[in-house]
Amino acid sequence: MKSRVALVAAADYGPATVAPALRRLMELLGGMSRFVKPGQRVLLKPNMLAGKPPEQAVTTHPEVLRAVIQLVQEAGGIVAVGDSPGIGQPLAVAKRCGLLQVIEETGCHFAPFADSVRVRPRGRTFQHLELARDALEADVIINLPKLKTHQMMGLTCGVKNLFGCVVGMRKPALHLQAGADKALFALMLLELAEQLAPALTIADAIVGMEGNGPGSGDPVRIGALLAGANPVALDTVACQLVNLPRSEVWTARLAEQTGRAGASPSDIELLGDPLSQLICPNFRPAADTDVGFGLPAWLRRPLRRSMSAWPKPDGQRCQQCGLCVRHCPPQAMAIHNGRLRIDRRRCIQCFCCQELCPFGALLTRQGLLLRLNQYGRRTHRRPKNNHP
Repeated sequence: MKSRVALVAAADYGPATVAPALRRLMELLGGMSRFVKPGQRVLLKPNMLAGKPPEQAVTTHPEVLRAVIQLVQEAGGIVAVGDSPGIGQPLAVAKRCGLLQVIEETGCHFAPFADSVRVRPRGRTFQHLELARDALEADVIINLPKLKTHQMMGLTCGVKNLFGCVVGMRKPALHLQAGADKALFALMLLELAEQLAPALTIADAIVGMEGNGPGSGDPVRIGALLAGANPVALDTVACQLVNLPRSEVWTARLAEQTGRAGASPSDIELLGDPLSQLICPNFRPAADTDVGFGLPAWLRRPLRRSMSAWPKPDGQRCQQCGLCVRHCPPQAMAIHNGRLRIDRRRCIQCFCCQELCPFGALLTRQGLLLRLNQYGRRTHRRPKNNHP
């Protein structure tokens, strides 16, 4: 049976645009009552990476959250909204990105993901995961990602957004376990999504993020909302929507290689507005960080520097706040003599530093073979012209 993904156009974040578009989106899937029953505890999991205003496109937009809350409450659900931010305290982040106001105005409960529960995942990548108690105790999880580039995984949407159910500093620990193996980390994300099993994923792609995502990229107008029960299938459509090959998105690549449902467009029944009318042809992907996938270890080792990429401090932007130093999984960063320094021998290329830097002060330094490979594959992309 094919996975159903609904897609509708939404030109802006005005309440008069978002609410009707979201209602139509859900009608295509049978209505919110198909996913939420009266009296159920429903956790809405937005992207709440950092306390940045909505116009920077770092977090799920407040009006999308508001429209989802309204539909869930109409279906009789008891709503909580929660996430574990990458930077800052949850309450302060929720306030800064505009989500707390919506939570308070709609009478919902804010869940700051303070407690974790150790679980043994169904998959085999890691022996155990520690996940937010609020997520595990909810009757229904509705996943509300923001469509953005991601320096490590290529794209963050349905699957990657659920990594926020790993609380606080447990995220760097998982990065450290995976090391520089992006395939292993992608498999962990897929198994995490399967463990949490959200009933529904609704993606905010009205304004997404391109380039240096997920925290320091550029807002880009896409003009769409997506929804589906299978986050893998939704991500497959998201890749098509931004004209990004699935091979460049690690979770999509590994989902296809492991035969997961929804990993191929042929697995999907697409409902709603024609995809061809909403494709964002000029979307600028994140910089490549690895061109050696699939090569034997004996060949990768001598070419590692040339085939890979590392974070590079921008001395003009860096404020030496120390956030990256404190959150670096392998502790490969330090501030010496007023300058941020990175030990490339210890760096696992997870780009957590770039993701969390509030000043956009971590750039991407690519090796020669990687730069040549990226140039060769992307010369067909036209200059971007669809910024909001």
